[in-house]
Amino acid sequence: MRIDLVMRYVGEVMLFIAGFMLVAVGISYASGMDSAFYPLLLSALLTALLGAFPQIFVDKRVGQLSNKEGFAVVVGSWLLACVVGMFPYLIWGGEFNFINAWFESVSGFTTTGATILGDIEALPRGMQFWRMSSTWIGGMGVVMFALVILPSMGRSKMTLSNVEMSSLAKENFRYRTQIIVQILLVVYVGLTLLSTVLLKLAGMNWFDALCHSMSAAATSGFSTKNTSIAYFNSPLIETILIGTMAIAGIHFGLIYATVTGKRNNLFRSEVTRHYLGLLLGLSLLVAASLFAAEIYPTPTSAFRHAIFQVTSLITTTGFATADTNGWTSFAVILLVFASIVCACAGSTAGGVKVNRLVLAVKMMLARMKQQRHPNAVIRIKLDGVIQESDMLYSVLVFIVAYMMLLLAGAVFGTLCGLDATTAFTGAIACLGNVGPGFGEVGSMDNFAAMPAFMKGIDALLMLFGRLEIFGLVQLIFMKWWR
Repeated sequence: MRIDLVMRYVGEVMLFIAGFMLVAVGISYASGMDSAFYPLLLSALLTALLGAFPQIFVDKRVGQLSNKEGFAVVVGSWLLACVVGMFPYLIWGGEFNFINAWFESVSGFTTTGATILGDIEALPRGMQFWRMSSTWIGGMGVVMFALVILPSMGRSKMTLSNVEMSSLAKENFRYRTQIIVQILLVVYVGLTLLSTVLLKLAGMNWFDALCHSMSAAATSGFSTKNTSIAYFNSPLIETILIGTMAIAGIHFGLIYATVTGKRNNLFRSEVTRHYLGLLLGLSLLVAASLFAAEIYPTPTSAFRHAIFQVTSLITTTGFATADTNGWTSFAVILLVFASIVCACAGSTAGGVKVNRLVLAVKMMLARMKQQRHPNAVIRIKLDGVIQESDMLYSVLVFIVAYMMLLLAGAVFGTLCGLDATTAFTGAIACLGNVGPGFGEVGSMDNFAAMPAFMKGIDALLMLFGRLEIFGLVQLIFMKWWR
């Protein structure tokens, strides 16, 4: 493997991230040169230097990336992005010691949205915008953004995009690599801008509207307010964010196909129907439970809070309008289920994905039918396409590995002295890139009180979740690749 070539491409991604830091510097300057100005400026310079050295010392005349080199570029870019993302936090100080800065940076880039900050509103605007920038970059993908911006990657774009996107996410794309990347960017930026304008019209100021739109489109859940969306107490703002989150949880290729009038659109997608049906069904059940328990006085208010929290968790966004720790056990179980399954492949959401859940159910039904009719040849289809055995096998392996990591995270949590609810739901929140759990890490709480060791474990779970487990695992065994 050509390490110098890998470093060159990772360096280009670092230059791209440095550009976003400079935008945050501009926000800080426009806000009266607040206390984040110099930390952000110094961080941008350090990140730019880190990215520039490989451009200077590595020969530009390089060939096509191999699959192994492409994999190293993608995973290396994610890990190094999280490292340089710490720089502004560490230099600024405040609540950010080393482990807190690492946790916040990983949470941002993986779009988890969990935070260690006890007073988010104390952050200057420049630092607020950097938090949102990191999570917005991570929503589409560190490398995917770079593929659009950096033309020097040339033919290697195909290799990098194939590594960055999961096989499930590729299924609804029928375009060349460059077109796929452009579609992702158009849908992502378009959704962010539309949401920004609508939130401004609904009563937010421009800065809050932009920040919450970036967070919602990335399905992250970072907010500029300590009490998240509950701060605004506005049904209109909540409705706009519900729409943004729900759309961000759908395959971007299908969104583009629907807008452009293609045949392969949302209305023909089996996965999208299951996703939206699950979202609405869970919302109705949670609302009925809350109203029956007299937590909310009317069915309307119960449904308002239920659909927001269900949408927030199933899309792995993590915004909050209520303290769900006070909800019924039945509602909590449904929300935990939503946090595990999550939205669709090809979206900005994390978790197991509805696609895998649908395939797993179909495999169970096929197995039951096979036992009744041993000689039958049973084909499993998704959206009318017969699924190959390799795909079905990978789905089962992923689900098993996912559950094993959840168990490991919960075990580590209890060893660190956390109660079972906090340990288990915290692991779900981090591995699924959801953000809030229950117990001490509930919707109106944060991860500040977690032991330092547990914050490190949770950050690792976030990376496992964002890289779909095997992306990170294979890095360890790279030298044995053939």
